[in-house]
Amino acid sequence: MYQQFYNIKEKPFNVTSDPGYLFLSRKHKEALSHLLYGIEERKGFLEITGDVGTGKTTLCRALLNKLDSNTKTAFVFNPDLSQLQLLQTIVEDFGLTVEKKSKMHIFKQLNKFLLEQLSCGNNVVLIIDEAQNLKPSVLEQIRLLSNLETEKEKLFQIILVGQPELHKRLEAPELRQLKQRITIRYRILPLDRAESKDYIYHRLAVAGSTGDIIFEEKALDLIYGYSGGVPRLINIVCDKAMLLGFVLETRSISFDIVIKSIKEIEGESYEHNQ
Repeated sequence: MYQQFYNIKEKPFNVTSDPGYLFLSRKHKEALSHLLYGIEERKGFLEITGDVGTGKTTLCRALLNKLDSNTKTAFVFNPDLSQLQLLQTIVEDFGLTVEKKSKMHIFKQLNKFLLEQLSCGNNVVLIIDEAQNLKPSVLEQIRLLSNLETEKEKLFQIILVGQPELHKRLEAPELRQLKQRITIRYRILPLDRAESKDYIYHRLAVAGSTGDIIFEEKALDLIYGYSGGVPRLINIVCDKAMLLGFVLETRSISFDIVIKSIKEIEGESYEHNQ
């Protein structure tokens, strides 16, 4: 709606997980490094947590783009599955045809696939997003997948991605065996004030801005104060502010524009503490 006015090719603050807009803060760089190390060294289980909107799914998509052709991947987006449904989803995402819908048969089929990949010098990675929603029985099923290994190395690298509740769930006594197998953990924290500013201008640049769209410093302070550095909230506020800037025919996003945008998001009862 406002792209032509701002002379940009697309809306810079969509909330979809587009790896083309990935902004690697220090925390995201560290998380990505942890993931790549865990995969390359065949560490088995990895755990990445972060609050809602901190960029976990986008990070996973960026990870997939960094892995070479010798790494076979499956990405489970919907964790609300039974044990059998999860196994079916995994093998189908690896491109396998489920011949018999039984856990025993799928396990054998998956083990054969993993051994074939190992013989070809390939690695295999499973990413499960929103893992905090997995039922305890399904988490136990995932632990059993880690038993697919040789005497020397893991055949399968499993990345559990979720909100901080995931870590708390793994503290449950019945999941202690799974918790003990997680060798790499990292929690993604929100952006700091400087990173929030860099994040905003990074997304503008990716969208095609040549630098004539300006967020005033007080506006940036307000955006950071409201969002707490959470990228998804930054996107929501900035998108609303740019729409209002378009209506007012200005490419300079001021404090007043941002405060009005936040009030439209939150309702007129929102109060800013100076």
